[in-house]
Amino acid sequence: MGNDVAARATAGFRQRYGGEPAGRWAAPGRVNLIGEHTDYNDGFVLPFALPLRTVVAAAVADDGRWSVWSELDDEPVEFGPAEADEPGRVDGWAAYVAGVVWALRAAGHTVPGARLAIASDVPVGSGLSSSAAIEAAVLAALVELGSLDLPAERWPRLAQRAENDYVGAPTGIMDQSAVIRGRSGHALFLDCRTEAVEQIPFDLGAAGLAVLVIDSRAPHRHADGEYAARRKSCERAAKALGVAALRDVATGDLDAALARLDDETRRRVRHVVTEDQRVLDTVELLRAGRIRDIGPLLTASHASMRDDFEITVPEIDTAVEAALAAGAYGARMTGGGFGGCVLALVDADAADAVAAAVTAAYADRGFAAPGTLTVLPAGGATRLD
Repeated sequence: MGNDVAARATAGFRQRYGGEPAGRWAAPGRVNLIGEHTDYNDGFVLPFALPLRTVVAAAVADDGRWSVWSELDDEPVEFGPAEADEPGRVDGWAAYVAGVVWALRAAGHTVPGARLAIASDVPVGSGLSSSAAIEAAVLAALVELGSLDLPAERWPRLAQRAENDYVGAPTGIMDQSAVIRGRSGHALFLDCRTEAVEQIPFDLGAAGLAVLVIDSRAPHRHADGEYAARRKSCERAAKALGVAALRDVATGDLDAALARLDDETRRRVRHVVTEDQRVLDTVELLRAGRIRDIGPLLTASHASMRDDFEITVPEIDTAVEAALAAGAYGARMTGGGFGGCVLALVDADAADAVAAAVTAAYADRGFAAPGTLTVLPAGGATRLD
């Protein structure tokens, strides 16, 4: 992350409130290396934090209220305890801030009033968890400003509550865990049932590799409704199979389980169960230092999302196909689907050529040009100064 986003947050604070902030706190976006739609099935995921950051410049406000300015919307949003304590009273982007205040207060913490200014390099709507980055940066700021007794391992669940119960977005625990607990040079292996985490070595730079993130720029088509439909389908399937969650269907028992389901549900279950196994296989390869060898697992994950879970769109599929044809070791959609981003594992010195090939493929199909970014795993939420 360059210093410009932190400087923008500070400048916004000065312009809006006068004076200097008490500090600046940052949290990253994230990409999920592998493990899609497994989180709400109590399964396994393997995200890593991005160098792109959201920065909050903040100071305590003596009036016990919260005022939030964002460079995304020059009009500040102000709210007090009454609005913070009632989900839905604050909406739009500021709901993520109010949700953190609500979750902290609901957990019994005395949250200080604050003046906050937010700047971000995490693109909104691209599936890189801009919302979790806001939540984590605001949470870090309020915990420190209020000297709250809240260890960092409890932050992800609290931030998830903010998004689920205040904002109303049915996300799993992965995004918040990745942006809070990410570590440079590592991917975060997360068991979404137990919340146990393991830092898995993923030192792309040392291996001469990089991850190319391709923002498809595809409009999110029916994303909210389709995401909810996939989740309900998985819950119905678990009930029909007599398990607590699809994570409990062993790969060796998969064929027998599928035989008990209708065609559409069968495909949804097959994706989740095989995706969990692909996460475990990827972790084993990375533990052995065999980074290039995870490529086929990434590509198989994409095929499963395309054919069984049916959550890709033509722009996404085009990006994956073009990246593979240009020499990527593996490529897959990352995120909830119906738009968003693709990641491709590439040789670092080939990243520009792969990006150019994807851009050319988009032009051939008449799609708007994609965005591309080469990334290495970065650290999680932290105070900058």
